[in-house]
Amino acid sequence: KARRRLREFDVGDKFSRSPLPRAAVLLPLLVRGGRLHLLFTVRSMQLRRSPGEVCFPGGKREATDKDDIDTALREAKEEVGLQPEKVEVICRLTPGIDKMNNLVTPVVGFIEDTFQATPNPDEVSEVFVVPLEYFIKPLNYKTFPYRTSSGYLTRVHCFTYDDQEHKRSFKIWGLTAHFAVFLALVIFEERPTFEVDYDLDNLLSSSENNFINLYASIHERKKSNL
Repeated sequence: KARRRLREFDVGDKFSRSPLPRAAVLLPLLVRGGRLHLLFTVRSMQLRRSPGEVCFPGGKREATDKDDIDTALREAKEEVGLQPEKVEVICRLTPGIDKMNNLVTPVVGFIEDTFQATPNPDEVSEVFVVPLEYFIKPLNYKTFPYRTSSGYLTRVHCFTYDDQEHKRSFKIWGLTAHFAVFLALVIFEERPTFEVDYDLDNLLSSSENNFINLYASIHERKKSNL
């Protein structure tokens, strides 16, 4: 069912002509105890940008990458030792734009529950999984309004997840949380216990409209700076 739903939301190459610098992340789904889970990484403390923050495996596109899927799979291999052939890629979802104005495409793929991550210590300090359902029915959640550098007002989701395996809490927020929430909305087709910036009856079109508005606000700012 999840695969079928995700394929309905596949944007393919729809946004590939954007002049913004490109990046991609892998949203690795796995089934554990009969429930869908999502794999996350924690950025190494020695990284210059966003050290110690929770994110998905991913990064900037390189010249040798054929497309966003290539980027996401290459980065996942480099960061956590996930071999590309061990990922069943399902779709690409509506992209987002990060703080550096990179256009970030989320690539969704299934991996085996038996996957043992081998984090590259230069990039990743920890790897953990969260039940996907947590991103529509969280136990510890807050939100705050955020105005982008281009003046676009949006909502930032912030989840705190108590991980029993690691005996500590992880904070998942920003674009990473945005992608996790959208993925959960697509798969579960349920209303979350918190407010979202989507028309839930027209999830695909409203997610694309939100992205187009965000993109337009950045494009307008670039034009006004010229």
